[in-house]
Amino acid sequence: MPSKDYPQTPDGRYFVAAGKLWRRSDPRLTPAGLKALTANLMTARRKVKEVQNNEVKLKAARRQVNAAKEALGERGPVWWDDGAPDETMKAPQDSSYVDWWASLSDDERKKGYAGPKKKG
Repeated sequence: MPSKDYPQTPDGRYFVAAGKLWRRSDPRLTPAGLKALTANLMTARRKVKEVQNNEVKLKAARRQVNAAKEALGERGPVWWDDGAPDETMKAPQDSSYVDWWASLSDDERKKGYAGPKKKG
């Protein structure tokens, strides 16, 4: 789950970091399910760091990260059912959230440019 400091879209689908929309975890996950899946993701991310010099193991570790993110709802099929498209990685000013983004204060928008988003 993203830091509370990052701007979150009013519908709860995305947060903004590094100037882009990033899909949030599926809110239908139970707290225990979210915790377990997040632990799986962190384990997979640590594995990616450990195996940087082994291409075969690195690919496998990245697949584990992707599987964990899909299970969380952050990648793969969207978790909402109203037909809205996935706008992950779009700049908020170039998305359907343009009016919301423009309504934020300069300080709030600056929080959306904080730190680079980690890959994995």
